[in-house]
Amino acid sequence: MCGIVGLHLRNPELYPRLGELLTGMLCEMSNRGSDSAGVAVYGDPVWTPPGRGCVSLLEVEPVTDELDLDVDVTRVGDTHLLTSSVSSEELLEAVKATYPDALVAGFGADLAVLKGVGDPATLTASWGLANATGWQGVGHTRMATESAVTPSGAHPYAVGPEQCLVHNGSFANHATIRRELMSAGVRFDSENDTEVGARFVASRLAQGLDVETALKELCATFDGFYTLLVSNRDSFAVVRDAIACKPAVIAETADWVAMGSEYRALSGLPGVENAAIWEPEPEVVYAWKR
Repeated sequence: MCGIVGLHLRNPELYPRLGELLTGMLCEMSNRGSDSAGVAVYGDPVWTPPGRGCVSLLEVEPVTDELDLDVDVTRVGDTHLLTSSVSSEELLEAVKATYPDALVAGFGADLAVLKGVGDPATLTASWGLANATGWQGVGHTRMATESAVTPSGAHPYAVGPEQCLVHNGSFANHATIRRELMSAGVRFDSENDTEVGARFVASRLAQGLDVETALKELCATFDGFYTLLVSNRDSFAVVRDAIACKPAVIAETADWVAMGSEYRALSGLPGVENAAIWEPEPEVVYAWKR
């Protein structure tokens, strides 16, 4: 049992409240998973200044002089956000070359990924998440079932540029798909089944598929019970398994689209009383773009 939340803002007047709203949503899901948590925030100008590549790192203390680039480092909890005037991909290659054992929590322009072990209320306070701004946020509270309670096992899994995935449930055939991806040259950071789903989606997006088609392929390939939320810089998508075993609810207004494992995660959003609210259908991909 885990908790998923996601918020896609349509109204720029709400951008200053992204972190505040996401914090409330995530903390409402605390009892669905209190061993670790993580968020992906799109568009905060302090964490990810416009026009700069960004890499989110864990399990390392980066030193700017060790990188052959002009890099700024911001520490947020246990995560270090590295930004540079070069592209995120070029920055990522430099970081991997310098810190081969570091855990890359995410990378991409405008994307900051924060992860930690502990309860969501403590973690969001340590990150100062309530002060974050931006146009989109994704969060996850974890109750570990498939792998150890470590930062590498926490969601989101952000393994493609500006991409992230969060997951409630389990994939029954993840070991088989992991082997297939590894034989194609894909590297993994954890034993978590969710990472297999994230790497699968990232590989399909890298081939040029759109997110809706990539998620349809995932539904046709993976066995198990799941609710997934997949985002990139400009989109936000939700899908459930064939029998919709894991809970999920979507709400939509002219100002925002939101998703949560339970309605109470959405109950504090502005204007929710006027929202269209529904439970997503099995294996139907719901997607929105900026």
